[in-house]
Amino acid sequence: MRRIWINGLTVLMVAVALAGCSTSKEKMLPHDGNTMLDIWNEETGGAARGGQSAQQLLDARQSLRRSLTQDDVNAAPTVNASYTRTAQNEIYRQFHRLPNPDLVMYVFPHLAGTDPAPVPGYTTVFPLYQRVQYAMPGERVENY
Repeated sequence: MRRIWINGLTVLMVAVALAGCSTSKEKMLPHDGNTMLDIWNEETGGAARGGQSAQQLLDARQSLRRSLTQDDVNAAPTVNASYTRTAQNEIYRQFHRLPNPDLVMYVFPHLAGTDPAPVPGYTTVFPLYQRVQYAMPGERVENY
């Protein structure tokens, strides 16, 4: 009796799974003959939609914009003056190099290679940091 229930339940689950996969693409995602341009125009207001034309939408957006006040106009050149490129600051460096001191190292005489060959002692110079680092504008103004 138990085996009949298990077989019946298995058949029922297979039938439900097959019924769920039997939907057509057109039924799930109807095409309606619209092109992508039609959908774009409909959703973005590029064409008349629901009685609201593109001009009405543009007018609504324009009413939300505010004009600049005289204080905004006066403050505009000085807000980003240190970062903005002009003819005057074009000849000056804005991003100064940070110091990268040279280290002097003495290599003692030693033997090197598979056939130990003597290498005399010598001095070498290399930078402390691997890469050149730069400061943000205004962070470092003194020369080094």
